[in-house]
Amino acid sequence: MYIEDVLIDEKLTELQNFYYGQNILITGGTGFLGKILLNKLFTACPGIDQIYMLVRQKKNSNVTKRLEEIFNDPIFDTMKMMKPKFRHHIISIPGDCMLPDLGLSPEDRRILIENVNIVFHMAATVRFDEKLKIAMQINAAAARDIMLLCNEMKNLKSCLHISTAYSYCPQARIEEKFYAAPGDTKNLILLTECTPDKLLDSMTQMQISLHTVISTYNEPVSGWIDNFYGPTGVIAGAATGIIRTVRCRPHGFADMVPVDMCVNSIIAASWDIAKKYNSTITLKENGEKLTLTPKVYNFCSSKENKITWGDFTNKTANYGTLYPTTKAIWYICYANRPNRIMHLLSIFCLHYLPATILDCFSLIMGKKPRLLKTYKKIHRFMHVIEYFAMRQWDFGIDNVRDLWNSLSERDKELFFFDMNQLDWDRFLQQYILGVRRYLLKDPIETMPEALSRWNRLYWMHQIAKFAVFIVLAQIAFFIFLKIF
Repeated sequence: MYIEDVLIDEKLTELQNFYYGQNILITGGTGFLGKILLNKLFTACPGIDQIYMLVRQKKNSNVTKRLEEIFNDPIFDTMKMMKPKFRHHIISIPGDCMLPDLGLSPEDRRILIENVNIVFHMAATVRFDEKLKIAMQINAAAARDIMLLCNEMKNLKSCLHISTAYSYCPQARIEEKFYAAPGDTKNLILLTECTPDKLLDSMTQMQISLHTVISTYNEPVSGWIDNFYGPTGVIAGAATGIIRTVRCRPHGFADMVPVDMCVNSIIAASWDIAKKYNSTITLKENGEKLTLTPKVYNFCSSKENKITWGDFTNKTANYGTLYPTTKAIWYICYANRPNRIMHLLSIFCLHYLPATILDCFSLIMGKKPRLLKTYKKIHRFMHVIEYFAMRQWDFGIDNVRDLWNSLSERDKELFFFDMNQLDWDRFLQQYILGVRRYLLKDPIETMPEALSRWNRLYWMHQIAKFAVFIVLAQIAFFIFLKIF
């Protein structure tokens, strides 16, 4: 029996009842979080009426074609089996967060105002080197526009804006509350819209961002991931033997969460918002509604079940050697070097020096040199990771903890997001396998070939180390003879 055949009755949980018969608007539904959210809504919440997806039209690809391409991802295989007619419940809405009023046509805007009950605003740019004008438009102006749209919706029950917990990263303690902007937000958005790109780029040398939502823990499959953001890019680089040094605070906490648990908390938070708002709202004497302060949920690692950067690098390195990839060009030998001088020295000796030598060989052979250019991009990316990996934040998580405790036992099973119960060893093992399979496109069937290749790379690595030792010993001996 398919999930759409399930009728609403006493067997549905409180969360499932909340989503039954609802119309949902999702922005950013084609992204990493959005794919898992769609999966979970269709597989765990029977009876959803329609899901409106705001989709940006690209060159040579309309919104319908873009959705079809996205649903070809293997991550949707389980959903297709459980709900084969899911496409009947998805309506694509052409839009663009870079445009005023989300780029919606008057007719599409009217449809959303008339029908939508629940909103998940997930659209954002997570590129650390994004132009400030684009970042402000997508991450700030579009959030304003979605709230203005929600304010017109006639049957709205809840609206959730999903953002990074590091939005207020200059502060070491980040509570579950709204922080006042340092200036007038409207004027700041207007300023970035009017200022030329070159001037903005000179004023803002780097924008900080970190993607700490990584692969799935359990659902729909363990270890699924589709991007190289945040620590995942470092892990993929280390697994292929390209990255050999990282700079982290060994005893600092690595605040990373599985994407499926993050999505479960999002689904539960939307229910919680609707429940709390509808049950606590009162009226003033003149009949006007009281303005309630929206809740903020910091979904982060549990204080009782954290993992340090030192443990993270050690465990991922160990699992990387257990599950090598055929795409490796060298033996995995990346290490954490918190000392800046040692890290920079390692970058020169282990990255730039070999890259220069190999690029010279490429030129001699008539091939285009690539490694030096690649390493420059990698180091720009690693510099941003370093900002977070060498610092420590304390996140308030009381609202998330209260949310988890408010769920029924059945909802806790269906929408699991208790970070206290996360098995880091199992999770990181699946994470490494997921990077291998989904990002490096190296299926598990190639493991025997990868192990054989890994063995050859290991001995090449040992020979190279011995050769370097001999050269350094000869240089030291030559200097010794000259001095004495």
